[in-house]
Amino acid sequence: MNLFHFTTRRLVSQVYCGLKPPSSKKQRTCFEMARPSSSMADFREVFAKAKHIAIITGAGVSAESGVPTFRGAGGYWRKWQAQELATPEAFARNPSRVWEFYHYRRELMMSKHPNPAHTAIAECEARLSKQGRSVVVITQNIDELHRKAGTKHLLEIHGSLFKTRCTSCGTVTANHKSPICPALDGKGAPDPDAEDSQIPVEHLPRCEECNGLLRPHVVWFGETLDSDILTEVEKELEICDLCLVVGTSSIVYPAAMFAPQVSARGVAVAEFNMQSTPATDRFRFHFSGPCGTTLPPALARHETEIIS
Repeated sequence: MNLFHFTTRRLVSQVYCGLKPPSSKKQRTCFEMARPSSSMADFREVFAKAKHIAIITGAGVSAESGVPTFRGAGGYWRKWQAQELATPEAFARNPSRVWEFYHYRRELMMSKHPNPAHTAIAECEARLSKQGRSVVVITQNIDELHRKAGTKHLLEIHGSLFKTRCTSCGTVTANHKSPICPALDGKGAPDPDAEDSQIPVEHLPRCEECNGLLRPHVVWFGETLDSDILTEVEKELEICDLCLVVGTSSIVYPAAMFAPQVSARGVAVAEFNMQSTPATDRFRFHFSGPCGTTLPPALARHETEIIS
């Protein structure tokens, strides 16, 4: 087990228990940095030299496409917040209600489009790949807007709205049907006065392989992240020589630890967000404002790039 993996597992355990991670002398040296720079010129110099760029994205990127976050004041579907519905227990109690919630989100996302931040990331990946350089996007979002924008090297650590998993045989399948099943057609209205449809379980989405009940292939509260994806994330963060944190609150674990761990080994980390986060002071750069405004000039072609 390497150091990055060991430290991540240890911190996840401590966060779950509500404990602050101990700061070793080495960690203090890495983390006690000067206030982050907002110099785009300095960032662009680092960007021009980077060979392996990791971009970690969160809900703030999708919010600029009009995607609701279901967090904070007003973050309700009917009279429930996401954390009341996005759990294995909620699905076991009332799979019809949970599927109405996800059907609403799926249908909503089909009307949304990538914004300039998504496009800038995808165009940067395509351009740098021709120069022998790599970009990986590690996203907490489940909306597939990065995929719509054209991103190829994408790690969706929380899953996707447009994938299902069979609760019986475990088969995971991409699914962009609208509606996902006839019984959900026209259902899922978010109005607080809307009544539950109480769809019989046999009429909810079913597996084409075994006819088992399907569930959204997303990571619910109380569930662990896919170990294979976490292993891929670990490998990418170990080789990256520049890391961008875009539109994330840096409070959702374990993703909140990814960029600080990269920064701790001396790699430049740039945060693009509407406001500072608990991790801001650990990073070399911070750019405040809408990601769709700040990110495109940051990832645009540098004058030193040679385009064949």
